[in-house]
Amino acid sequence: MIQLQEISKSFGDRLILNNITAEIPSGKIFTIIGPSGQGKTTLLRLINLLDTPSSGHITVNGIPLSNHKNTTDTRRKMGMVFQTPVAFNETVSANIAMGLKYRGVSKEEIKRRVLEKIDEIGLSGYEHRKARTLSGGEMQRVSLARVMITNPDLLLLDEPTANLDPVSTTKIEELIRYYNRTCGTTVIMSSHDLYQGQRMADIIAVMMDGRFVQFGETTHVFSEPCSADVARFIGIRNILPGVASPFDNGLVQVDLGGVIIYSMSSIPQKEVMVAIRPEEITLHIDERGKTSARNVLSGIITDVQPYGVINHVLVSCNGIVLASQVTLQSVREMNLKRGMEVQLSFKAPSVHLMPQNLTVQV
Repeated sequence: MIQLQEISKSFGDRLILNNITAEIPSGKIFTIIGPSGQGKTTLLRLINLLDTPSSGHITVNGIPLSNHKNTTDTRRKMGMVFQTPVAFNETVSANIAMGLKYRGVSKEEIKRRVLEKIDEIGLSGYEHRKARTLSGGEMQRVSLARVMITNPDLLLLDEPTANLDPVSTTKIEELIRYYNRTCGTTVIMSSHDLYQGQRMADIIAVMMDGRFVQFGETTHVFSEPCSADVARFIGIRNILPGVASPFDNGLVQVDLGGVIIYSMSSIPQKEVMVAIRPEEITLHIDERGKTSARNVLSGIITDVQPYGVINHVLVSCNGIVLASQVTLQSVREMNLKRGMEVQLSFKAPSVHLMPQNLTVQV
């Protein structure tokens, strides 16, 4: 549905978007994740015709946006919801009906569709409430309903839950999935919430320095980051430099500086970055040899860091520090504390290798 062809955007001397190329298929949820200030909002504004690229083309259904003679008709096939809820100083019903009034829909049809949408977003009985008296989450639902009542082909969402509490976030996410699956609406959303990206997206792009540094199916991006920067952003804590060399049976031996581990990952580079998720590392306090994992290391606990009911236990293995994810209950049962000798085990497929320097856009 959407093709981005070498899109760049500058404001003065500042380059915001740098040669972005991607295809976004119809009917999918496409999420752009990345740190703040990387150009996510700018890209959404370009797609929504609120701004124009400095170079490159955006194509919708095979037609470049620059060739559309009537941009109003084109934009009416799109809808955008912003990070901060937008509410006119009118009732909830009047807010949701706004787009239909501009399209000349009859009053009877407007009333029917507005009541249907109010029920859909879980605000029945709020028809005559002033929209600006609602909570942030409720106003965002009204914003979403105001867009979706016009049945757009494309829904653009700019950090739609950034300022909302977890309960409101869940409700908004449920509505987005509903419109995508029931109405077939293509969704493009930006988010800095990694968990939201994993929950929502069919396809995901990681944006850094105005570029898509990685693009693909969500499970692939989160399990096989292309670089150390991406790995850090998506929350992988154990990222270490090493030197890789072929071993046997498809294994790659990696020297982390005196500590040898094994991986099933294979890349052409000899100098690599290693990424291992803490949840892939099992901590033992009993003897070695009771695990089938290829990698077993001995070490000393240097810290136990709580994250609610989950803890990261930091273990120094001959100077190489690795974090293992352990439940709070297990920390208590094993009485884990600093200075304690433990073993870490992890399987070779959980050791992901990346180039130390990635300079080519993916």
